[in-house]
Amino acid sequence: MKKITSALLVAALSLSTLAQASTAFVPPVPEIAGKAYFLMDYQSGQIIAARDPDMRVEPASLTKLMTAYLTFKALKEKRLTLEQTLTVSQVGWKQEGSRMFLDPKVPVTVDNLIKGMIVQSGNDACVTLAEAIAGSEEVFAQMMTAEAKRLGMKASNFKNSTGLPDPEHFTSVRDLATLSAAIIHDFPQYYPTYSIKSFTYNNITQPNRNLLLYRDPNVDGMKTGHTEGAGYNLIASSRRDGRRVLSVVVGTASPEARAVESSKLLNYGLQFFETPKLYTAGQTVSTLPVYKGAASTLAIGFDRDVHITVSKGATSRLKAEMKTLQPVIAPIKQGQEVGKLTVSLDGKVLLERPVQALKAVEEGGFFSRLWDSLKLWLGW
Repeated sequence: MKKITSALLVAALSLSTLAQASTAFVPPVPEIAGKAYFLMDYQSGQIIAARDPDMRVEPASLTKLMTAYLTFKALKEKRLTLEQTLTVSQVGWKQEGSRMFLDPKVPVTVDNLIKGMIVQSGNDACVTLAEAIAGSEEVFAQMMTAEAKRLGMKASNFKNSTGLPDPEHFTSVRDLATLSAAIIHDFPQYYPTYSIKSFTYNNITQPNRNLLLYRDPNVDGMKTGHTEGAGYNLIASSRRDGRRVLSVVVGTASPEARAVESSKLLNYGLQFFETPKLYTAGQTVSTLPVYKGAASTLAIGFDRDVHITVSKGATSRLKAEMKTLQPVIAPIKQGQEVGKLTVSLDGKVLLERPVQALKAVEEGGFFSRLWDSLKLWLGW
């Protein structure tokens, strides 16, 4: 890897425009009364605060986030439709715990099943969807674990679609945050379901158990969970001033406690941190010389927006460095990795991101390739 001076200069200039006038006080993370917690910025993906992020925990009904993810995926792939009707099986109908009170004699739309699963936390809805997608809940659980691995959830294993206790059914707060962010990013059209405060089915109205939906107008999701072994769990998402933060709190003592502790984390992340956008997707950060190509230069940048989360007032101290592969020889594919951006604060690396070719560069003609070969050999 060879440093390119012009790329370093461009990065420094881009960051300098984000300088803040003063440095704000950042208190320590508040005390959280739970077994484990995780707080992340959605846009940057950075951890703001965490305790025992990889400890094995019982997710309880937070499991239903993965059931929902696979349901949304089936809708995207047209293996299900929202208008499609399903009938609850005897297995689904006899599920323990929270239910949306399905009637085996009455077909129900997938749309209503999704609301029953998310708002009412219906175990009968989960099993009905699982059986429709995979044929059986057992096979669906295998799909859940496989999907978790694909998403990078390294500490998760699923044995059912509902979250009912099983010694081999577990996850971590880090994995739950990863899954929550994936739902918001991959299925934004379905995410608003998590903000519905109540849902009526079979003449029975049940409220959403996420108390923060009623108390904080910035909170728009996501899911509660509870079993005797797990305690009271809550994943919450809050959006304020263009930012979104996600909190995961597990093992609290009551529904009130999980709401209060989650609120502490969300407010801490929103009040004392900021997430500036460093670069826009598709923006030319720099250009590199190209050898043996139909074009002599290559525009480089990023395929998605680049955000970074820092304490308020610290943006002016960020330093960016870009290293690129040299020499760059055609052909180059669009999106091909050609370098790496590193952003640090006071000597600590906060972000590393691949730098990519924004456009393809095809191989040049015979004589241009020959001439560039000579230049490379001579070191020109």
